[in-house]
Amino acid sequence: MGQALWKINNIEKNLEKNLEKNTKQNNAVTKFQDLQNLPPELGLAVLSHLNATDLCLAACVWDNLANDELLWMGLCKDSWGYVSIYKRIQNQKVSFKKLYMVLDEASLTFNGDAFEGEEYLFRQGLLENSPMEIAKFLHLTKKIKPSKKREYLNQRRDVLDKLVHLQNFEMQFLPNALRNLFGTISAPEQRGGLLTEMMEKFSERFCLCNPNLGLSKDTVFVLCFSLIMLSVDLTSPAVKNKMSKREFIKNTKRAALGVDEDFAGHLYDNIYLIGHVAREDID
Repeated sequence: MGQALWKINNIEKNLEKNLEKNTKQNNAVTKFQDLQNLPPELGLAVLSHLNATDLCLAACVWDNLANDELLWMGLCKDSWGYVSIYKRIQNQKVSFKKLYMVLDEASLTFNGDAFEGEEYLFRQGLLENSPMEIAKFLHLTKKIKPSKKREYLNQRRDVLDKLVHLQNFEMQFLPNALRNLFGTISAPEQRGGLLTEMMEKFSERFCLCNPNLGLSKDTVFVLCFSLIMLSVDLTSPAVKNKMSKREFIKNTKRAALGVDEDFAGHLYDNIYLIGHVAREDID
């Protein structure tokens, strides 16, 4: 009996020692390394994963590292891929952290009223007042709501023209190219002048990017509306009698010159398998 108790006590002591050892090891692993003790490039690599808000908080602890221009330049260019001031910033010695704050304010203003946002961008010297410069800004920014961009482009058709011509549709299947277009410029909620003009400009650009496809601008224009209508037909729960592949091929060959049965069938299959060419906006 005494030997059994002795063995039990030894086992308990060993368990306590192992538990204490593991606790110390876990504490050593979970303790966060002071970035100041790391090589600067490693500290910057860690902080590069933070957003602007967290980086400002990190500056309360690691002032020099968190205010590094490289970090703020990365945040600026990730959110606003192009603004005119980038061309002049090296000569003007502008702080990228301050630039981020001004660009953020510009985006908030634009998302409230697109034309007030436009004026703010011009007034602050962030953007040159030309259709191509505005188109580049809209093309590469992540901070503008799709609905506000569409609202602005509805009034600025000159910017719309430049924006469509910035797209590269080379070697893209027509429905996929349409999805990419509507990913950049959200589809109007109603059929009308804006959608028609978007399809005209898209058709021209698509043909320029794919000259060997053998489709005319007018044919692509007709196919675009056929694909939009097919998308609604196949994806809307309100449509009970869905268009069949045979019906689509027949209608498409009749409406679009130069389109053969195989090509029309591939168009149908793409919409059937992948879905609508114009996905719903998420502001």
